Amino acid sequence: MRFALTLSGGNHSRAEDIVQETMVRAWRGVSTLPADDVDLRRWLFTAARRSSIDEYRRQQARPLATEELDPDTAATHDDVSATVVANDALRDAARRLSAHHRDVLHQVFYLHRSVDEVADELSVPVGTVRSRLHYALRSIRRALAN
Repeated sequence: MRFALTLSGGNHSRAEDIVQETMVRAWRGVSTLPADDVDLRRWLFTAARRSSIDEYRRQQARPLATEELDPDTAATHDDVSATVVANDALRDAARRLSAHHRDVLHQVFYLHRSVDEVADELSVPVGTVRSRLHYALRSIRRALAN
C-alpha cells in the first residue's frame, strides 16, 4: 500500500485501486507467479507500477468530465440504503410474477420492444400482451407499496 500511495501521489483512493488491480492480476496469473519470495515481491511491485501506468493512460485517453459536487444534492448514506432496499423489493416482486408476466416486462422494458413486437414474438394477440403488462405492473406496484 505504501508503494501504491507513492505511485498515486498520496491519493488513498487511487492507491487502493492500484492495490486491488495488482491483486486481481496476481489472482488471474496465480499459476505463473514466481515461487521465490524475492521474485514474487518484485513481480507484485512491477504489476502495481504497470497498473498505475495503465490507469494514467486510461485517464489521458478519455479524461472524465467532472463537476463540483453540491453537498445539498449529493447522495447521502440514507439515499443509498433506500435505493438498495427498493431494488431488493423490486427484484422480489418480479420473482413472484408468473413467467408470462415476467417475459412481457423483460421484453418491453429491457429489450425496448413495442407491444406489437412482443405480440409477434410470443405469437399472442396484442391485447394479451397489454393485459399481461398491465397486471404485471399492477402486481409490482402493490408489492412495492407494502
